Amino acid sequence: MKIKELSKIDMPREKLQKYGVRKLADHELLALLLGSGIHGMNVLQLSQKILKAIKKIGLHKITLNDLLQIDGLGPAKAAQVIAVLEIGNRLNAEAPEIVAPEDVWRLCADVRDSKREHFLAFYLDTQQRLIKWQVVFIGTLNATLVHPREIFEPAVALHAASIIVAHNHPSGDLTPSTEDREVTKRLTTAGNILGIDITDHIIVSAKGWVSFDEKGWM
Repeated sequence: MKIKELSKIDMPREKLQKYGVRKLADHELLALLLGSGIHGMNVLQLSQKILKAIKKIGLHKITLNDLLQIDGLGPAKAAQVIAVLEIGNRLNAEAPEIVAPEDVWRLCADVRDSKREHFLAFYLDTQQRLIKWQVVFIGTLNATLVHPREIFEPAVALHAASIIVAHNHPSGDLTPSTEDREVTKRLTTAGNILGIDITDHIIVSAKGWVSFDEKGWM
């Protein structure tokens, strides 16, 4: 089954256009690149199977021959996957360091003047290099809605050493709210238990930023 034959609600391309790329799951992103499935397996199912193999063998260890062991996956699609992984590895090698709140503020360019609050997590390695960042939550910040699991599950999978969280204030007022402080406290406690530190919480707006760490609020 080709991707265009799937129901529109399940089509990654439609989902991307409607909600943005960060709302797509990993297998949906891979499905967009592959374009079509193989005999007896649609492209989303194929993508899930490929990702399962990658996670089992290791992102930096998997080879073309490993992918060719997947029933029905031919050299062309296997080569596509290997090429995408290599691009990711090369770009990751050039990952920026995050050494100051201003670095996070720059990365928040798409959301810092948004009319809705966006809560983001930045996952860092031991050298303070950015591994990945993602929008975790959109809407009015609430300590009960920003669950530690949503922050720390990707951190464990990415082998992150630390996390910086950030969110925007649509009003432009950078004064932290009670909820901002409660979320910070809750995530910091969870990080201490898991051994993955929340090193800062940065509030951003179009005008600037406020760092919990710099203010001594952590």
